[in-house]
Amino acid sequence: MDIKEVIQKRYSCRSYKDTPVSEEKLRSILETTRLAPSAHNTQEYKFVVVKDVQKRKALAKAALDQRFIAQAPVVVVAVSLNPEHLLSSGVPAYAMDIAIAIDHMTLAAVEEGLATCWIGAFSQKEVKKILNIPAQYKVVAFLPIGISDEKPFPKSRKKLDELVSYEKFER
Repeated sequence: MDIKEVIQKRYSCRSYKDTPVSEEKLRSILETTRLAPSAHNTQEYKFVVVKDVQKRKALAKAALDQRFIAQAPVVVVAVSLNPEHLLSSGVPAYAMDIAIAIDHMTLAAVEEGLATCWIGAFSQKEVKKILNIPAQYKVVAFLPIGISDEKPFPKSRKKLDELVSYEKFER
């Protein structure tokens, strides 16, 4: 697949088959993630790979009881190791760094024939407890990964001229 095809095929999957993800595919996805750029190239994050069914169920419950998360055979949890680091713009570095890394992960998963769903709604306290994450770190997102058990529906997207302006901001 070329990159445009991969991007077009990526969608937020909310139903997964009970089929394990091969170690080869998982390793390929994680390797692609490792190659993602980060502020000052410091990669101040950690990805916790969760396969244990009880922990996946606990993560699903901590994510506002989104049960489909536990269906996926793998859930990757992204953790910022330096949540206080601000870029010169005032934007937290982790917001960009982890977004780039997870985007790499989602696209690599599509290339491997797998589906994902970016999860940002969860209890920070509960997830840290489930995965033994120290208090000074920040859980930023998690990503269930597996074989889709649903037919994706067409994506609705705004027109390009609604999203882009040239030379100055225009609403």
